[in-house]
Amino acid sequence: MEQVGIRRDAMAAPRKKPFAWNRLLIHVLLIACVAVVAFPLYFAFVISTQDLQQVVQRPPRLIPSVHAVDNYVEAWRKAHMGRMLFNSLVMAVTVAVGKIVISMLSAFAIVYFDFRGRMLCFWMIFITLMLPVPVRLMSTYEVIGTLGWINTYEGLAVPLMASATATFLFRQFYLTITDELAEAARIDGAGPLRFFWDVLLPLSRTNIAALFVILFILGWNQYLWPLLITSEENMYTVVIGIKRMFAGGDATTEWNLVMATAMLALVPPALVVVLMQKWFVKGLVETEK
Repeated sequence: MEQVGIRRDAMAAPRKKPFAWNRLLIHVLLIACVAVVAFPLYFAFVISTQDLQQVVQRPPRLIPSVHAVDNYVEAWRKAHMGRMLFNSLVMAVTVAVGKIVISMLSAFAIVYFDFRGRMLCFWMIFITLMLPVPVRLMSTYEVIGTLGWINTYEGLAVPLMASATATFLFRQFYLTITDELAEAARIDGAGPLRFFWDVLLPLSRTNIAALFVILFILGWNQYLWPLLITSEENMYTVVIGIKRMFAGGDATTEWNLVMATAMLALVPPALVVVLMQKWFVKGLVETEK
């Protein structure tokens, strides 16, 4: 009889879990937040598929039209997208790589070399956070003009390479590395550069990847400095190209082509984020070094 009772309990229907209203509320809020963030992007894509008459009609159309291919081809041709994307790519990659290299070497010198005024140098670097590019715009432009770097890739990228934030982040990471590791490398006969290349650089891969994504997007979205330093069309970045598509006076801005250009400009940074997402997240949340 006991076996029968056990069998009946086993065959009994499982008890239903109470409906989690708090979980439903959280999902609704998350979906609403995603919709708020994604709707402008979706609306820009919709406009990029319409002709000019559909763009200005009211109420606006919220579904894509059939003019997408024509608009994107015309935007690519009219805005010289190939050249502008190349200029932006060179600037973004150079700025990101330059910031990382300079910051790693600066942090390495501050942490592992004992010299007089070491902390003074660090705080002088850190204080430059209070002097962003717009504050030192005219002096930087004068230096670039003296060097003859107007309308050059050097002029676009070199003034933006220094980064106090990246130097601080690498310094904090290097401080978490045990002294025994540096001592073991010294006993094995490794010099400073060998220790940096064989030990610190591999340990910094996730940090480098996370910083590269952030700095690449920062360099890609630069507007004020490229606007000042470039006056020739073949040196315009894609952000400047979008700005120059706005018509002035009584002329009509072709918003469908502007949005098509903007959507094309989103592709490279989106690819960088997607392809490096794993490393990016790992570099932000990893605690074990």
